[in-house]
Amino acid sequence: MASDHIYIRGLRVMALIGVLPAERLAPQPLQIDVEMDVNLAVAGQTDDLGDTANYGAIADAIAVLVRASSDILLERLIARIADCVLSFDHVAAVTVTLTKLQPPIDEDIDSTAVSITRTRQSVNPTVRHRAIVALGTNIGDRVAHLQFALDHLPQVVAESQVFETDPVGGPQNQDAYLNMVVALDTYLDPYALLRLLNAVEAQAQRERTIHWGPRTLDLDILFYDNITINDDLLTIPHPRLHERRFVLQPLSEIAPELCPPKWDTTLEAGGVHARGSLSNLISTTEH
Repeated sequence: MASDHIYIRGLRVMALIGVLPAERLAPQPLQIDVEMDVNLAVAGQTDDLGDTANYGAIADAIAVLVRASSDILLERLIARIADCVLSFDHVAAVTVTLTKLQPPIDEDIDSTAVSITRTRQSVNPTVRHRAIVALGTNIGDRVAHLQFALDHLPQVVAESQVFETDPVGGPQNQDAYLNMVVALDTYLDPYALLRLLNAVEAQAQRERTIHWGPRTLDLDILFYDNITINDDLLTIPHPRLHERRFVLQPLSEIAPELCPPKWDTTLEAGGVHARGSLSNLISTTEH
């Protein structure tokens, strides 16, 4: 375990939490304190954010998760916060303290709290999962949005080129999309990964006001190991994967075995154009 630490202290968020009927009616204030075990030796030499845990991104992800929660028990919510923190690169272990600042107790009491410590090994000692995730953006600085996603996703082990594509479905007169597909190794279960992706979208100012409308960032789970899920929250494999050349083209670069047979001859080839690697696009933009 690393001997160095990064702290997030006094993060206060309103959330729906609690067992009592009154607690189910309105959000109440919670405080989150986080201590992360992170080896800071490399970052101390390189001065590079990529060599450490980005506490700003982690705090944002925690806040989004907590605000969206409707858990009953602090124990459930704090476990999800720990999972979220451990999904970030370089975090070897985390201690989270979750404090209910206005507990509905008749006695004179300042607060109630729970605290847990989790390591990557304790969350799942042996199994890492392979997830395939599609990224898309057509608002603002599209290259920056893709890079933002990669900076906030757990261990990216493969990434496709970036493809510029015409909009498919949704309102007329949308701008073109940049799309790519990445492979992740993660300890998160599919639903925890979905919550993380939603949190990253929210941090990128994604607004869900128009179905298939323009968006700063869109993150979709295409595959998770070889499992199948079909419920109200999540469908894996992605249900429209076989219809979308703008997904299959980049997918074929990192996991061709997952593409349906003869997709490249049965789907129209127009409207999808390779732009090169994301790193090259960033270099071109910077110069």
